[in-house]
Amino acid sequence: MQMGEDVWYTALRKQMVDGQIAARGVSDPAVLDAMRRLPRHFFVPENLRDDAYDDCPLPIGHGATISQPYIVGLMTALIEPKPGDRVLEVGAGSGYQAAILALIGCRVTSVERIPALADLAEQNLKRAGVEGITIITGDGTAMPESKGPFDAIITTAAAPDAPLSLTALLADGGRMALPVGGRDLQVLTCIHKTGDKLTVSHHGAVRFVPLIGAEGWSHM
Repeated sequence: MQMGEDVWYTALRKQMVDGQIAARGVSDPAVLDAMRRLPRHFFVPENLRDDAYDDCPLPIGHGATISQPYIVGLMTALIEPKPGDRVLEVGAGSGYQAAILALIGCRVTSVERIPALADLAEQNLKRAGVEGITIITGDGTAMPESKGPFDAIITTAAAPDAPLSLTALLADGGRMALPVGGRDLQVLTCIHKTGDKLTVSHHGAVRFVPLIGAEGWSHM
């Protein structure tokens, strides 16, 4: 990358965070700092790099997208990530969400059911120089409880309800953010776990690709 391009992308990143994310109420300093630092254009197809900082999702192939920057910031803030937290991501996609969490200092396990996307996430993370993330190919909703507990979980695909297999993986005090609803429109949902109690809050309408798996949508 040329120096001029680097300065340009850095300016676009600052505009993205200040105008799209902080201006809409995301205030967690660690989230905003990570999003200012991470080169989002490394996580989109090369022909879409100039659109990487726009206020919209972008296709990454295989029917998947990289989420709108604001939604990434909001979902990250909802799970209240802290350095050292164990975080599970269901749906690695391009690797961008996992990279944001890793820059905050979380220990991230990201599960992706499409092998080509798992490979893409690995490549993008290497290009961006982000470490500390384990990418697994498989069904994130079928992860055994023995792999938990996790301090936080992010699901980047929509399910009709919060999968019980995932809430079971939350530690006491754990947080989970996911889209819940129909195939075309969902509600961004946050779940806090305290003992055996789950406290649910809602944070606006969103649109995500459907979660395919043991506790998501079927393949039909």
